[in-house]
Amino acid sequence: MPAPVQIARKRIAEPKLGENGYQGFHPGKTEVLPAGWNGHNAKPLKSDIRVHHDVEIVVRDGCRLYVDIYRPEGTSEKIPAILSWSFYGKKYSALEMLPMCVWNCCVPRSDLSGIEKFEGLDPEEWCPKGYAIVSVDTRGAGHSDGEICVMGQQDAEDGYDVVEAIAKMDWCNGSVGMAGNSALAISQWFIAAQQPPSLKAIAPWEGSGDIYREQFCRGGWFSMSNFDLIAKAIVRGQSHSGLEDMEEMYRRSPVSSPFWEDKRVDMTKIQCPAYIRGSDVSSIHTMGSVRAWLEISHSEKWIHWGSKQEWYELYSIPHAMVELTKFFDHYLKGKENDWLKTPKVRWSALQFGDREAIDDIVLEDFPVPGTKYREFFLQKSMLHPKPLESYSTQSYNSEKHESFIEFVHTFDTKARLIGLPKAILYMSCNDRDDFTVFVILRKKDKDGKDLMHLNFPFSATPITTIDEIPAKDQASLNLHLGSSGILRASHRRIDAARSIHPQFPFHPHKIQEKVPPGTIVRLEVGIWAMGVDFEAGESISVRIGGQFPSIDEYKSFSGPRPDHELNKGTHFLHCGGNYPSSVILPFI
Repeated sequence: MPAPVQIARKRIAEPKLGENGYQGFHPGKTEVLPAGWNGHNAKPLKSDIRVHHDVEIVVRDGCRLYVDIYRPEGTSEKIPAILSWSFYGKKYSALEMLPMCVWNCCVPRSDLSGIEKFEGLDPEEWCPKGYAIVSVDTRGAGHSDGEICVMGQQDAEDGYDVVEAIAKMDWCNGSVGMAGNSALAISQWFIAAQQPPSLKAIAPWEGSGDIYREQFCRGGWFSMSNFDLIAKAIVRGQSHSGLEDMEEMYRRSPVSSPFWEDKRVDMTKIQCPAYIRGSDVSSIHTMGSVRAWLEISHSEKWIHWGSKQEWYELYSIPHAMVELTKFFDHYLKGKENDWLKTPKVRWSALQFGDREAIDDIVLEDFPVPGTKYREFFLQKSMLHPKPLESYSTQSYNSEKHESFIEFVHTFDTKARLIGLPKAILYMSCNDRDDFTVFVILRKKDKDGKDLMHLNFPFSATPITTIDEIPAKDQASLNLHLGSSGILRASHRRIDAARSIHPQFPFHPHKIQEKVPPGTIVRLEVGIWAMGVDFEAGESISVRIGGQFPSIDEYKSFSGPRPDHELNKGTHFLHCGGNYPSSVILPFI
């Protein structure tokens, strides 16, 4: 059952005909969309598809959930199902979402049919292959009973029940898989950890596994991230429904609580085969994919690290669907194909600037065995290979985004950094008893210019160089500045036994340990995974400041953060002598 706490909720809008794909409530309705159907003026269907609208499934506590089922028409063969699970609306498609994004995330309408659930697989592609696609309105969404749960145990139990109900339907061969990006990936971790017997394989492509530590409260610092946008523009439910109010729940408990712990999945309980995808370029999901790879205990797992924005990878890279088909054919249909020959670990090395990433680098494991974790010590704007005895301080105005301190290392030979970086910082603040530190690793060209990585192939964009992108079109969806880390000083305590790797410390966030003004504290800041290549003459910089260092383009509809959560005044970094502030970088 869900965590035993009262949950604050916000009202959400009710569905309206024509909005977000909503077509009304039609339990019992079935129809055939014929080959060539193109009802969304997008990609025509290549085969006949039977659609069962608003099929009712009753879960263990009596709540009625509603699903749409897309099946190949004209066959009596029992087939597997692939489940698309989120509270975004079962007819809310990528065609509805992508126009909100710069360049539509480079996904043309011709790559979509419009009957795909946003971030899920397209029935146009999968029904002709002999699969059913099941799109769900989870608890509280659409016409489903209850109130919306954002991941966690309740959502997972519902998923278990729906998986088993689908497996028992007369058209199903008893095998169910799950696939999708982001919310549809996060849900897979939680449902798979429940171990429903009929869930035979999952494909979580870009999914966080702990939405306290990876989305809303990274390092103990609260941000609404993209959640206000989702709540206002996408989520719909009946008048009785509501959406969990993350801002209010953080106000009630800025440290970990049963509510927040319910939203961290136990990856060790996942027993079914998993095809994981992730990237450096996600602003939310990077470390969920890494932790899953490290903590899933069986060998039937694969991780493929990409360099592109996740929706583009899902919908506009044909080879991605070829691989996913091979994976599901093997595990859901029992086909003896060559999936098991797929390398377990493939990675991307970003080159930044106007150069494409180097993709599909086969690695022995991740982190790479034999990685050289080189420690560089911070002082006088440089990264030094050895500790310095001389002591110095540097400072920045924590209230200004443009104020930061920076330390640079220039490579004299080619270098490839793939793995988990970490910063160890000795910090103080004279102005208050708590503060948040932000760290980002930036790549510089041979002239010292900061570089960015484009999250799409140049051939898919309207530009020929990154410099052509105006400021208004610079967003985390299309540009990656570098891997970052965040830590609030009062949340600095570490539980080494729960750390996934010595390079990525686990902060339990159980208590706030305030810092008397002027006191120097040691902060161990895990920086999210990186994969970057450097040429001789190029540089890496460690940039430390008091404001979020990457592109933060989401508009928040919540109130401003209270003063006690904000940085104020000057932060001091102490270097050298008894305060060996440093960064540790993973060379392979």
